Amino acid sequence: MTALQGIGMTSQRTRARMIERLREQGIRDERVLTAMAAVPRHVFVGPALAHRAYEDTALPLILGQTISQPYVVARMIELLLAGRATLGKTLEVGAGCGYQAAVLGTLSKEVFAVERLAPLLAQARDNLRTAKLSHVRLKHADGMAGLPEAAPFDTIVVAAAAAAVPRALLDQLAPGGRLMLPLGSQDQVLNLFERTAQGVVETRFDPVRFVPLLPGVD
Repeated sequence: MTALQGIGMTSQRTRARMIERLREQGIRDERVLTAMAAVPRHVFVGPALAHRAYEDTALPLILGQTISQPYVVARMIELLLAGRATLGKTLEVGAGCGYQAAVLGTLSKEVFAVERLAPLLAQARDNLRTAKLSHVRLKHADGMAGLPEAAPFDTIVVAAAAAAVPRALLDQLAPGGRLMLPLGSQDQVLNLFERTAQGVVETRFDPVRFVPLLPGVD
């Protein structure tokens, strides 16, 4: 047995435990649980941290970035999906290592993901290729500007905390579209924005901890 095969067998067992833990933590949407189970998280954290890939914790990436803990990924997607058949056309801001984009890809018609850090974007491309997930479209871009050439989006999810809601992201929401965004600096909270016929409705949810959303590209 090769080392890679060994990791794969171990990951199947630890992935199953991760799904059971998510159930215990209150994730109820079977579509979300199936999506989380389908994506090999160990591919996205690299060999050195593969043995910790399915723990319920954020893990370090290059350039001071992190991969979000599984519960936070599942929680955000469950809130975005609630009452809807699909996430539709989706934009992720802050692709990171590509993990959340991969999960979104199992529940979306189309997924676009932008990342401001070029080395991290290259890593995401490699990870998605290794995981045989080639349908996510990645771009090196300033996430605060969204992706106007592909707008509007049914779903926008931001994997970094903003001090205020970027106007460009709200403008790129389709009618009925939803934006999930951590807001705040020290005290961050998940905020859901939905474009309705009466205007944009905001709902606050859980306290979270994300890296800051920054402008520009590097």
